[in-house]
Amino acid sequence: MTAIIERISATAPLPAHLRGGVVAIGNFDGVHRGHQAVLERALAESRRRGVPALVLTFEPHPRKLFRPDTPLFVLTPPPMKARLLTLLDFAAVVEQPFDRDFANLSAEDFVTGVLDRNLGVTHAVTGFDFHFGKDRQGGPAYLMAAGERHGFGVTLVDAFRDEGAEVVSSSRIRALLCEGAAAEAAGLLGYRYTIEAEVVGGQKLGRTLGFPTANMRLSPETGLREGIYAVRLRRADGTLHDGVASFGRRPTVDANGAPLLETFVFDFSGDLYGETCAVSLFGFLRPEVKFDGLDALVTQMRQDEAEARALLTGVKPLSELDAKVAF
Repeated sequence: MTAIIERISATAPLPAHLRGGVVAIGNFDGVHRGHQAVLERALAESRRRGVPALVLTFEPHPRKLFRPDTPLFVLTPPPMKARLLTLLDFAAVVEQPFDRDFANLSAEDFVTGVLDRNLGVTHAVTGFDFHFGKDRQGGPAYLMAAGERHGFGVTLVDAFRDEGAEVVSSSRIRALLCEGAAAEAAGLLGYRYTIEAEVVGGQKLGRTLGFPTANMRLSPETGLREGIYAVRLRRADGTLHDGVASFGRRPTVDANGAPLLETFVFDFSGDLYGETCAVSLFGFLRPEVKFDGLDALVTQMRQDEAEARALLTGVKPLSELDAKVAF
């Protein structure tokens, strides 16, 4: 992927060259096709006006504040979200800390303090159901009226529906990934679901078996179905490698292990330790199972490799964004 765009805390002064821009407002977890409909409108408006295009998002996800005891499978942690917004050509992402003080701001204080004073926006673009301020007191009509008072325009974007006329949402995508339906999730995302993390050391058992792996520790809240996937790994230098990955707890060799994403990179013999890589999921091959010994495990791994190579042969991008993410 390309270099990351500026990630700016909303508590810090906005650089002068970014003021007066068009801002897309939302959580955008997943940066899926529905989000892209909002984001593309913001980009088009910024080009029309000749001003920067920004994204205002909220970190951590508001659900973590309001429902702290309920685990949330975040599809795109802030670094990954910023990389996707880079690929869509935004100038910067402004991350508003979502804490109790911010949640208690009135709708007018949000408009005056964040949109007007901090960002100096000339136009705001958001979804038709965006609500803000304490107790969700601000809605679309309030935002449009506030824009008139403060001198900025507002565009509201209707819900985006897929080919089956269902609304595309982060919750739908989470549910699909929890089932291992990577291909179906990609259809809603508009790109292959991608995990980005540092490669860490492991037990090196895969190397002993002839299948050295690049291991990544993921958030304990990750809801991805445990199993074997056909994947493509992008190194920090942008080079791409096909592979097969196992996500899970390695029941055959380590019954008490913590979940890891372990990627066997095809036709590669280098050292990836300490490197931040991105792994894109192209298809679910099988569930994780416990084998009767290492010989049976190796036999299955060879079959997994052959199946993954076949699946990845001739794959084509789903969109321009997918072409930049996984091709």
